[in-house]
Amino acid sequence: MVLYKHSDDPKANAPISSNLYSQLQRDILMGKLKPGQKLTEQVICKEYKVSRTPVREALRQLEMEGLVENILNRGAFVIGLTQQDFQDLFELRKIYEIQAVKWAIQRITDEEMDALDETFEFMEFYTLRNDIDKMLTINAGFHQIIYGASHNRMLKQVLTSYQTYFKYHSQGNSYADNYLTNVLEEHRMIFKAFIEKDPESGAEAMERHIENSKKRR
Repeated sequence: MVLYKHSDDPKANAPISSNLYSQLQRDILMGKLKPGQKLTEQVICKEYKVSRTPVREALRQLEMEGLVENILNRGAFVIGLTQQDFQDLFELRKIYEIQAVKWAIQRITDEEMDALDETFEFMEFYTLRNDIDKMLTINAGFHQIIYGASHNRMLKQVLTSYQTYFKYHSQGNSYADNYLTNVLEEHRMIFKAFIEKDPESGAEAMERHIENSKKRR
């Protein structure tokens, strides 16, 4: 079973409006599209090489997400996320990640546990190879397995959105020499709590990991 397959366009088979939404979301979160910038259908069609129909749907999704504001008789404008927004998101993410890991330890299936075990082995392997790009991908996968194992759809949806926000926000970051080993050890303690079926230890390990993640940014 292949758990991780890198693709430059992971949503190549998705509807055009979904792809456009993802591209606009990425460009807003990375700062390519600036807060206050007007988003006109004509310009988006030209820049992203799409027709007008998917533009309307993508802007509607971004407005629901709070990244774009549609002002009557003026059009759509970028809101984006401020540094304070990201600070607040970190605190919310910590609360939700802790709850997710507690539920996941209680509810995880044998198949999900096998996937978590295999994923942690990949983390060990790519830490030894000092491959940060692979580790970032696998790290996200480790957390995704936990979200799924919580068996709570709404919690998984929220945390997946947060994961996307922080992925784009952190692009271009530099990493300390001990980054990979520290991250691996933090995930080792989370994984250990799954093996021991200890939700409280899992919650403590996850809280430390999220706090340390915040300090590393």
